[in-house]
Amino acid sequence: MADRTPTPRDAEGTSRTSEGTSRAPEGTSRDGDGIKTFPFPVDRSLSGVGMQVGRMDPDRTWHPDVPLERVHRIDFHVVMLFGGGPVTHMIDFAEYEVSEGDVLWIRPGQVHRFSRTAGYRGTVLTMQPGFLPRATVEATGLYRYDLPPLLRPDAAQLAALRHSLDQLEREYTDTETLPLSLHSAVLRHSLTAFLLRLAHLAAGTAEAERRRADTTFTRFRDAVEKGFAANHSVSAYADALGYSRRTLVRAVRAATGETPKGFIDKRVVLEAKRLLAHTDMPIGRVGAAVGFPDAANFSKFFHLHAGVTPVGFRAELR
Repeated sequence: MADRTPTPRDAEGTSRTSEGTSRAPEGTSRDGDGIKTFPFPVDRSLSGVGMQVGRMDPDRTWHPDVPLERVHRIDFHVVMLFGGGPVTHMIDFAEYEVSEGDVLWIRPGQVHRFSRTAGYRGTVLTMQPGFLPRATVEATGLYRYDLPPLLRPDAAQLAALRHSLDQLEREYTDTETLPLSLHSAVLRHSLTAFLLRLAHLAAGTAEAERRRADTTFTRFRDAVEKGFAANHSVSAYADALGYSRRTLVRAVRAATGETPKGFIDKRVVLEAKRLLAHTDMPIGRVGAAVGFPDAANFSKFFHLHAGVTPVGFRAELR
């Protein structure tokens, strides 16, 4: 399969349906009156184990209470290996175009939204936090939120992933030949084998992206990630990294096609969106958390870059 670089697109402006006024289903939680967080559906898992694996097709019931077409969160892992498409899936306010042979890995706490569910074909794995031991969690990088959610394996990697996932599915559905304790142990080992392959692919994807990026940009990006909540100054970043402003402008433009200031602003807006979606913090506190002590200045900044006020953005999600 030819190498294709994931191209997340800003999801702002996509249509959203209004949410009903019914009571939140038992087991769900809300951030104030905002986005719902849905737990792992243990009752739908065979033998009550902390994972599920099955087919994606138009008749699949994902979660009886999850509004798939709306922004929502889950507190478990979802890995989708696509056998069809294309579909558009939003993760953390960026949209990803996903096609046959691609993999989406959504981690606990990330907000996401489905598009036309009939296009979701392939195999889906869901896993409850705590199902695997700590050593396996660390080895597989289950909580490496810095890794890309969209993975595009080559032909050999895809064949190996499919074989491993098929084996996991066979073990998952075989609930009769082993007692529950051994069945769970076999599932953990089979799941670990699949996740190690997936983690290797994710790390390789991230490394390839890093190699394509200029070292200057990489250092700048890392500095922004650490300091964006307090530092919005391009000159300050350039001085701290030992570069001239002109050098930084060239490196960032070559890597991203935008200016250093645009890169910083985009990261600030993303964090603000996360806080507005995930919490019921007052607008002024959200602004202060991303470096705007004055709420009015924050609102002007957010409106300029997001096309909607913070109050309006939060209202659209609800």
